[in-house]
Amino acid sequence: MAKGENQKLKLMYLAQLFREKTDEEHGVTLEDMRLWLENCGVSSERKSLYSDIEALRQYGYDIIKEQKERTCYYKLVNRDFELAELKLLVDSVQASKFITAKKSSELIKKIERLTSVYSAKALQRHVYVTDRVKTMNESIYYNVDCINDAINNNCRISFRYFQWNVKRQMEYKHGGSLYRISPWELVWHDENYYMVGYDAEADGIKYYRVDKMKDITLLEEKREGKAIYEESFDKSSFSRKLFSMFDGEKCRVKLEFDNSLAGVVIDRFGRETSLIPVDDGHFTISADIYVSQQFFGWLFAMGTKARIVEPQNVVDKWKAALKAAQDMFEQ
Repeated sequence: MAKGENQKLKLMYLAQLFREKTDEEHGVTLEDMRLWLENCGVSSERKSLYSDIEALRQYGYDIIKEQKERTCYYKLVNRDFELAELKLLVDSVQASKFITAKKSSELIKKIERLTSVYSAKALQRHVYVTDRVKTMNESIYYNVDCINDAINNNCRISFRYFQWNVKRQMEYKHGGSLYRISPWELVWHDENYYMVGYDAEADGIKYYRVDKMKDITLLEEKREGKAIYEESFDKSSFSRKLFSMFDGEKCRVKLEFDNSLAGVVIDRFGRETSLIPVDDGHFTISADIYVSQQFFGWLFAMGTKARIVEPQNVVDKWKAALKAAQDMFEQ
């Protein structure tokens, strides 16, 4: 690029200097600016730098001047994100199981560019990605985009769905045959992304882990099941009332708990859940639950302080699960 063309980028280079090399604790001098621009192939004079700084201020850059002894320093003090907000974003990225370790590192590096190089060091000390349990499916980013496109374009999708076997290999469900689903919602629940969709063959709403979907293709067919979706899906209570969104029959279940578990129950089902006293030491609730091994596992963790009251078929399944666990140790 010719020097004259570089000159046209003078303000952009200067803005980059303020974003990367200054913050509330660190500033640059006019000589620093001149050397930076010179390294970028741009010539500058002291008088022109005053005009450039003023132009950046008019554009919205909050640049202040601070004098220390006989030297003036210029710094960008306000940004779109405060350091505490960036740390919150980094925490969210590193803690999210649906983002792979590789993608987490890439995202955090991009977040670091939203602040100065000095503040970025504080974010780097804040990062502990490699020890977290992360998804192994690198394509989840593209899956989310594809599903959003299908929702926005009101069309169905096809995909293959898999699970991990004991050899840590992908094992397709339904023999690898394609699922054809009408996607209606994307939900982030329990640190995983799920797609809520209508299955015409089963005539019902199903849930799919996005990181376990492969070969997603948008179809020309329009989505179906809108009425069923709107009738059965409640965003506000979704994560509290449905356990893990694995296979299982959804039904209304009445549960009894010891009073000491009131906090646990409210955390799971929400403060609006009615806790109905049974006696001085126990209460009951009623909730829509997918009756699955994940639900039984959660209940088992309560020990003798929780039990299923009704319906009877769920009580029987619970008893059978307990007996199967006991039999395993008696063999």
